[in-house]
Amino acid sequence: MIDFYTWITPNGLKVAIALEEFGLDYRAHAVDITSGAQFSPDYLAINPGGKIPAIIDHATGITLKESGAILFYLAEKTGRFLPPSGAARHQTIEWSMWQAASFAPTLGHAHNFLTYNPGMAPFAEEIFRRDTQRLYETLDARLEGRDYLVDDYSIADMATWPWVSRFARHKINLADYPNVRSWYLRLALRAAVKRGYEVPHVTGAIPLP
Repeated sequence: MIDFYTWITPNGLKVAIALEEFGLDYRAHAVDITSGAQFSPDYLAINPGGKIPAIIDHATGITLKESGAILFYLAEKTGRFLPPSGAARHQTIEWSMWQAASFAPTLGHAHNFLTYNPGMAPFAEEIFRRDTQRLYETLDARLEGRDYLVDDYSIADMATWPWVSRFARHKINLADYPNVRSWYLRLALRAAVKRGYEVPHVTGAIPLP
């Protein structure tokens, strides 16, 4: 059994979707970051950084934080959604790292400047608007002629999709990125993605472009 500590953010959703895709037994614990629950002593004992998500795998005794590290751990634990060797494995790692190092941080700032605090910092808004568009262009180019980021559906797709699901907060029209739009809708039809999107609780239907 895995205890999964999460909230309704893209980083939380990527692990929720992964747990559903891997078919692992888990218990979801809502950590309401809007009320500061991530800084409670009990949670800081699990993740001293005070961020979600985190897991405790009671089968192995391993506690992990950082959504990307959790995805790699679950893939290796189950032997699924991460090729064991070769170019496909390295490309899956590559695009997972792109998501963690470039896509997610930039889009997180886009949330803050373009949606939550518009007009507060015009220079920053313009920087993150341009960078967000550039990253969507990168993703669109990668998905040209592809169903998934690498050869088959993988943890790289699971990591990236929840961030794209916030496209409205990025001020992005997915019609401008047709390959991303097709990929996004393809994954939105997956039963495990639908279930994961409702963890730790339902916030509404998956946004559709």
